[in-house]
Amino acid sequence: MYQSRSLLRQRSLLQRSLCTAKSGTPNGRFDCAVIGAGHNGLVAAAYLAGAGKKVCVLERRHVIGGAAVTEEIVPGFKFSRCSYVLSLLRPKVMEDLQLERHGLVVYTRDPSSYTPLLEPGSKTGAQSLLLGRDHARTHRSIAAFSPRDADQFVRYEEQMGRLAASLEPLLDNPPFNLHHLLASSGLRAKARELERARPLYRMASQLGPQLLQLYELLTAPTSRILDRWFESEPLKATLATDSVIGAMISPDTPGSGYVLLHHVMGGVNNIPGAWGFVHGGMGSVSKAIAESAQARGAKIFTDAPVSHIKVVNGKTEGVVLADGSEVDAPVVLSNATPKVTFENLLPPDSLPEDDFLASVRRIDYASPVTKINVAVSRLPNFLADPNPVSGDCPDHFHGTIHLNSDSCAMIDTAYRACQQGGYADRPVIEMTVPSSLDDSLAPKGAHVVQLFTQYTPKLLHGKRWTQEDKDRYTRTVFKCIDDYAPGFSASVVGSDMLTPQDLEETFGLTGGNIFHGGMSLDQLYFMRPTPEYCDYRSPIGGLYLCGSGAHPGGGVMGAPGRLCALEVLRDS
Repeated sequence: MYQSRSLLRQRSLLQRSLCTAKSGTPNGRFDCAVIGAGHNGLVAAAYLAGAGKKVCVLERRHVIGGAAVTEEIVPGFKFSRCSYVLSLLRPKVMEDLQLERHGLVVYTRDPSSYTPLLEPGSKTGAQSLLLGRDHARTHRSIAAFSPRDADQFVRYEEQMGRLAASLEPLLDNPPFNLHHLLASSGLRAKARELERARPLYRMASQLGPQLLQLYELLTAPTSRILDRWFESEPLKATLATDSVIGAMISPDTPGSGYVLLHHVMGGVNNIPGAWGFVHGGMGSVSKAIAESAQARGAKIFTDAPVSHIKVVNGKTEGVVLADGSEVDAPVVLSNATPKVTFENLLPPDSLPEDDFLASVRRIDYASPVTKINVAVSRLPNFLADPNPVSGDCPDHFHGTIHLNSDSCAMIDTAYRACQQGGYADRPVIEMTVPSSLDDSLAPKGAHVVQLFTQYTPKLLHGKRWTQEDKDRYTRTVFKCIDDYAPGFSASVVGSDMLTPQDLEETFGLTGGNIFHGGMSLDQLYFMRPTPEYCDYRSPIGGLYLCGSGAHPGGGVMGAPGRLCALEVLRDS
């Protein structure tokens, strides 16, 4: 059965860093100090060091990577402990930092998704839905529920692909600052902001009449959009999970369509929209970026928590570490969330603008996510599609497995239970088994199972989660999996559970939000993190925000880090 948290804490001594970062305090003066060795902080460091800047990266944990990290929690099992699949990493970042040369290998997730059902879902008795790159196979799988939906799905994917492609240039360019455009009286300042608006104008021109479809997707509930396209519940629910993943919303929430679109913007191995598993776990992404940064001269330090940012006369002069040592640097980039950066790391009364701090405090960090990493002695065996006697690994383990997503109503029920301060008997579960493609993650015959579950509140009925609460929720999740794949609980060797509170305390994710703030329209583009400072700058001279709390937002994409670094270089 699964192990207690106390035993796992003892075994956490076996966790290993995947990079050659140094422990201790940097010496000397730097041009730039980066707070946090999450992937965006490392990307920013690589670009700055490549431009000739003397850069140090300061990470409070013993391991680099932030939320993109590989840790050995159970001996012999390596977990992508927080983020767990890759797609959004920008091709420009991959190319500029030569990440493949630094060892980054990605296995394409195909089939993309597998949804087993508790009850047969149609008159034909179909018990599961499989979606992937084999279009004929996907068509047959959907047609078992609805021949009409099978034909519609082709057109649906084409439209989503067009809309996602139209938005992609916005991910690689800084947003224009609408606040500055409207408030500035100088023609030069207005012209600068209008120049930055060119990607937005080109997007609108490219879409033409389809701009209305994009507007609907950005503002309407996902359920309304999917109801217009499809009639079969398993298909709608499978697609709807991407519209709520990591977000405290339901498919019925207006604007949930953007989260759906956000998750089809990327691609891996030159396949648009595809997702993949990283060889060695997500820490290998951070390791490759860190090695690129180090090759350019950046210095990376672990076990170096920052106490506060030094501010003199409204400008940064470096940072002070928790041990009292100081790092001098006229430029500081924070990879922390906006709340941590502006409320926790700055000296009291250092922000000159009360309105700015009020805007920061209004950012929504609500998170429904509890991540459970599980070591198992054997593959789960789904009733809908039993494993072959030969012991071979069926390919439905190569994608994301959706459980308790038989219908959109199941998703909404789980959401409503969380809104009442608790969790449903059948939480939404996204299961991935990366060891089905990467045998470096687990002992032979055993596997790593990653469970991304929601909806769970940060405070359970208004109180902190106790160990008993965590064990009870883990049992609830395992029991649900047993309903689909009997014997799963008995195969568990060990597990590690991270509630929203744990995600905040372990990884610095305010509220447990994996995106550094909700991905709703009121917190995107020129509204992220605030309308006045959407361009990575801040009211403090020399202080920049390079994490996912800045444009274009969350996911392992590296875009905020790259774009912030370019703004720093533009200012220097």
